[in-house]
Amino acid sequence: MRSLWWENDRLMLIDQRRLPFMLRFYEACGVDDVAEAIKKMVVRGAPAIGCAACYGMALGEDGKKAARKLRRTRPTAHDLFYAIDYMLDHDCELEAAHAYVEDVVERCRRIGEHGAALIEPGCRILTHCNAGALATVDWGTALAPMRVARDRDIFVWVDETRPRCQGLLTAWELEQEDIEHAYIADNAAGHYMQHGEVDMVIVGADRIAANHDVANKIGTYEKAVLAHENNVPFYVAAPRNTFDDDIKSGADIEIEERDPVEVSKWHDYTPRQVCNPAFDVTPARYVTGIITEDGIVRP
Repeated sequence: MRSLWWENDRLMLIDQRRLPFMLRFYEACGVDDVAEAIKKMVVRGAPAIGCAACYGMALGEDGKKAARKLRRTRPTAHDLFYAIDYMLDHDCELEAAHAYVEDVVERCRRIGEHGAALIEPGCRILTHCNAGALATVDWGTALAPMRVARDRDIFVWVDETRPRCQGLLTAWELEQEDIEHAYIADNAAGHYMQHGEVDMVIVGADRIAANHDVANKIGTYEKAVLAHENNVPFYVAAPRNTFDDDIKSGADIEIEERDPVEVSKWHDYTPRQVCNPAFDVTPARYVTGIITEDGIVRP
């Protein structure tokens, strides 16, 4: 099952807010429904957001109005804006949306092949957030190499990824694939690196600047610095449409600030001020390589 698909003149999505506790589906019959799904994180992950936006454009009666509505949903992931421009260039045709989705899936499959070449038998890999099939329609970006290398006795450390705990989605996907893994607190990653129990880090990306600075889920920067300090290779997996050559560096990437309740809802007491940036930027100097559908890019 893919994370989204077209059925009976509507877009069907796995409601990722309910996973891994229950499998529920969300029906988007118009562009407003798609915009709501993106904004409320029914669908998440840069490639999957881009694919959903393509179908949202196809469902809209006015391409320009649909584009304005969808552009306002989430500001950081480049795939969203790339997909909207793609659909405008193709007159918002449904067949163009189908083609875009299949292209994304194929790109992720190739990322898996190139990334798997980096994974030695018995490798212990740390990943942050969810960059699997749920986030990309199929295969994944960071998880694609692990899927290809699944028979090499690999082990995956899965960060919980507060505040939305998207690491649970990664653990759920790895369980379906029967890949050995352990779910750990975000603050435990440095401990396992320091004790030589992490051989490499692979994460996804939401936007990559022209200088190869990488915006990804909040906490990625910390993992990159820890990896550098402990001589652990740090790889980013992303398709070419995540690269934004119009953005000079990570300093120019808009960071989405989400509702503070995502942080505070876990507690009976709410502090006076709560901040909730959804992403951070990892400078290119901490990135060993970027795994793309065309091979490994060295920043």
